[in-house]
Amino acid sequence: MSDESTSLIQLVRTDDRYPIEAYLFVRESLAFAADSMELGAPAEGSLSAEQDTDLHQSRRERHLTGQELCESIRQYAINQYGFMAQIVLNRWGIFATQDFGEIVYRMIDAGIMKKSSRDRKSHFDDVFEFDSVFQDDFEMCSVTAARKLT
Repeated sequence: MSDESTSLIQLVRTDDRYPIEAYLFVRESLAFAADSMELGAPAEGSLSAEQDTDLHQSRRERHLTGQELCESIRQYAINQYGFMAQIVLNRWGIFATQDFGEIVYRMIDAGIMKKSSRDRKSHFDDVFEFDSVFQDDFEMCSVTAARKLT
């Protein structure tokens, strides 16, 4: 078992507000932001193959703001669960973007994620309303469409 897995299990044992699936989902959303949404990428075709490999690694390491991570989580939830996204998140105890902040900062405290000196938990507060983005304004967002949004 990896150190990260052990740390996540310990997090859930010490505070069971969120199940391990919620933590894993937030981590997957971070990877989704780096890979599928291509956050931080330069213009296509402007890099050699070696530079492109280096860029792929740097995208994985690129720091996201709380707002950017919330948007990535929203899009990833819709891609994974469609119309059921809000129901799945609610089942995990996630009812607002503040819950994403709680999860992220618990992972930061456990050494699983990193933060910059500019980051604040409050950056996750009221980024969007769940009912609005998962019901009222619901729109399926494919990976291709997600790329166009960035």
